[in-house]
Amino acid sequence: MTRVNICGVELNNPVIVASGTFGFGREYEDFFSPSKLGAICTKGLTLHSKSGNSGIRIHETTGGLLNSIGLENPGVDAFIKNELPHMEQYETVIIANVGGSSIEEYITAVEKINKTNIPLVELNISCPNVKEGGMAFGIKSEIAYNVVKEVKSICKKPLIVKLSPNAENIVDMAYSCFKAGADGLSLVNTFSGMAIDINKRKPVFNNIIAGLSGPCIKPIALRMVYQVCSELDVPVIGIGGIMSSEDAIEFIMAGATAIQVGSGNFVKPDLCIDIIEGIEEFMKREGINNLEEIRGIARR
Repeated sequence: MTRVNICGVELNNPVIVASGTFGFGREYEDFFSPSKLGAICTKGLTLHSKSGNSGIRIHETTGGLLNSIGLENPGVDAFIKNELPHMEQYETVIIANVGGSSIEEYITAVEKINKTNIPLVELNISCPNVKEGGMAFGIKSEIAYNVVKEVKSICKKPLIVKLSPNAENIVDMAYSCFKAGADGLSLVNTFSGMAIDINKRKPVFNNIIAGLSGPCIKPIALRMVYQVCSELDVPVIGIGGIMSSEDAIEFIMAGATAIQVGSGNFVKPDLCIDIIEGIEEFMKREGINNLEEIRGIARR
């Protein structure tokens, strides 16, 4: 009933946990079985291990969450050796989220993922490009096109590109990634934001700018998914402030094939189960046999 197909890979349901909000699954086992999820996106993986940013990393704001984690992760080799065997015990799809500070790093990391049984790769192009003065790969369409084209040329799995909402033009960005060979798109990543500690008279985060997520971004994320799905015929995973089954269904009606839940996992660790059950109840109540019946219906 709730099964969906993303780039040729079957998911039992459209609910995926977003990268960086679920670790590698172990932390959530006390709350529910990760096998009930449609898929799990790994924590962002880089070629080498990263210790992340110093100082405060998480800050609550009205209707959302600011984070400046800095891609803390064990590195792709340590992930494959120490974390992947445990994740593969879950009866769900694993999506490897890969980041990098250069095209060469992306390529080498993805080549390592190629040798595993992980069926899907999600490319995080919101990472700073050290060779271009630190601007994220996902801001300018031509830069994104180059990294996606290079990675796609060596990637042996379907490649999903995760788009930044901070791109100059989200539809142009989506088209550039699609033209470069992306098999699917996930959108959106976090928005650029900041907070100031009025008592210390300085920004809360050492990096000053942080990533904003949570319910406050949902209307904008939904609009971006709607626009991209209106212009491109490509599988889309909708992300941004999803806190309920109603939110998830909105993204599907805008054209998304599946959705990701991020900040909501921190508010209610078993929120994804509520969303899966809520989608099932909606489908029964409305006489919907397959989610394809309502996907993109808001654009018809």
